[in-house]
Amino acid sequence: MLRSATAALRAGLVAATLTLFTVTCGGAPPDGESAADGSPSTDSAPADGGQDGALPPAIVGNGGPLEGTDLNYVDGDAATNGYLAVPEGDGPFPALVIIHEWNGLQDRVRQLADDFADEGYVTLAADLFQGRTGSNPQENMALVREAQADQPAMIANLNAAVAYLKGRPDVTGRVGAMGWCFGGGVALSFGLDGDNHEATAIFYGRLVDDPEVVARLDHEVYGTFAALDNGPSPESVAGFEAALRAAGVENDLHIYDDVDHGFWLRVDGDPEVRTAPATDAWERLKAYLQRTLG
Repeated sequence: MLRSATAALRAGLVAATLTLFTVTCGGAPPDGESAADGSPSTDSAPADGGQDGALPPAIVGNGGPLEGTDLNYVDGDAATNGYLAVPEGDGPFPALVIIHEWNGLQDRVRQLADDFADEGYVTLAADLFQGRTGSNPQENMALVREAQADQPAMIANLNAAVAYLKGRPDVTGRVGAMGWCFGGGVALSFGLDGDNHEATAIFYGRLVDDPEVVARLDHEVYGTFAALDNGPSPESVAGFEAALRAAGVENDLHIYDDVDHGFWLRVDGDPEVRTAPATDAWERLKAYLQRTLG
C-alpha cells in the first residue's frame, strides 16, 4: 500500500534530521530575517537596537544555580521530567515551552529557562527523552532516532506541556515554543501539528520548503540561522522562507555571517565572533515574543 503524502513527508524529514545531526551537531559539546525583498537577511552586524541588552547569562556560560523545579507534566509518564521556571510576582505571565538539543535536557537549557523566567515568562523546559541524556554523539543519535521514530508521541508530549502551562492561573493563556538544533526542528513540527499555541522560534533546526505544509502555521515564525552551517544550510533557509512567503505566513528569519551551528546557545565557545550576532538574535527574539505573546 502506498503511504499517504503526509507519512512520506514525515519519513523524509526523519531521514534528513538524522543526516543533519551527524554533520552538524556532532561537533557540539554534550554540555555538562527577512530582508526588505523578502529573502532571509545574511548580515551579522546587529540590527537596530542590537546591542541594547545583555545576553542571557546561560548562553555565555554564566548560568547560576538552578532556581526552578522538576516537573512531571505528562499524565501517567513518570519518566518524562521537565523543568519549570516561574517569574517572581503574581502574574499573569505569558509562557514558553523550550525544547532541548540532541543530547537531552541538560543544565544549560534549565539555566536558560531560569533566564526566560527573569524576562517574565513562565518557562517549561520539555523532556523528549524520558529523563535520559547523551554524553557522546553515538548516545545522542540513539536518543534522537528513538524520539523521531514516534513523531505523534513527541507532539503529544509538547501538547501536554502547553496544556499544563495554559492551565496555570499565573499564565495569560498565550504560549510559545522554541528549540535549538534537534529542538528547533521539533519546534517547527509542533508548530505544524501541535495544539494551539501562539509562537514558534527556531534556532538552526531542520526545515521544510513545501508551501502547502507551512500553510498549517497560524502564527508568525522566528528563525535564527548561521551562514557557516550545513544543517540547515543557507540554501535550505531560503527555501523555507520562500515557502512561508508563498503560504502567507509572517516571519522574521535571519542568517548570521561568520558563525556556525550552535552559536547562540553557546556564545562562550567563541565569544569574540559570536557575541554580536547572538546579541542581535536576542533582541530580535525579545521583540518577537513581545509581538506574539505580549
